[in-house]
Amino acid sequence: MRTRCHGRVFALATLSVLVFAPVEGQTPALDTPKTSAWDPPRLSDGQPDVQGMWITAQNSVFTLTPSVQDDTLPGQRSNPRPNAKPRPDPSRVVEPNHQIPYQPWAKEKQLLLQAHKIDPSTEYFVDPQTRCLPSPIRGAFWQDFQILQYPGYVVFEYEGNHVFRIIPLDGRPHVSSSIKLWMGDSRGHWEGTTLVVDLTNNNSKGRLTREGDFASENLHVTERYTFLDAKTMKYEAIFDDPTVYTRPWKIAADFMPKPEPNYEQWEEACHEGEHDAALAGDNLHSKK
Repeated sequence: MRTRCHGRVFALATLSVLVFAPVEGQTPALDTPKTSAWDPPRLSDGQPDVQGMWITAQNSVFTLTPSVQDDTLPGQRSNPRPNAKPRPDPSRVVEPNHQIPYQPWAKEKQLLLQAHKIDPSTEYFVDPQTRCLPSPIRGAFWQDFQILQYPGYVVFEYEGNHVFRIIPLDGRPHVSSSIKLWMGDSRGHWEGTTLVVDLTNNNSKGRLTREGDFASENLHVTERYTFLDAKTMKYEAIFDDPTVYTRPWKIAADFMPKPEPNYEQWEEACHEGEHDAALAGDNLHSKK
């Protein structure tokens, strides 16, 4: 259970989606936003001061691609609404064609995981995040997060599952390729008001979405957090994993500061022995 139920406030803004017509096999490009007139305050090491709580402008956390969510399914919402109608989700994959370009074997695996997401018949089908284990970019992309900055570092603290990322800015190399991590290994640098993060060393144990989307240990992610002003941040990331995908692919979303000025990020008391997933399955069977 959680120590505190956060009243999440999300703007009803539409996710900014860029439409591309890429050449087949071409690597998606991370956009270079137009120069902003915003002159942010600076920290002692010259970093733009962007500290605070940031939330996604699009309230949807279960899939990256177009799909229909059924609010009556337990596990997707903490308080499923009775007789709720399925609703479409916008795609956060902006290139190519708003879909993840899986290789045939990988698409087969993703569909198998997706088919058993509610009633996992074996442990293989259980999403690690339902047991409060970290996820890779999934945790970084879906949850409210707090940015903390220290000389030479940016720290992301996420509200879910106790996860965080410490991102050095001093140009140090990644850790050894033999070391694999739940959240990967991040290295960053600033380009004006854009934080560019290079992420490697994924342990491949987590999933990208609750729809069974996944990556291998060879995943390489390049992220750009572009702060256009004190209230607007645009996020982009390119996922490259030639062992799973036919080509790199790109996601994008908008973020904004959390509206409550005195908001405190409290611990989410999720633990590895969590029984929510099992109870959700029992609840589903009881309704049949």
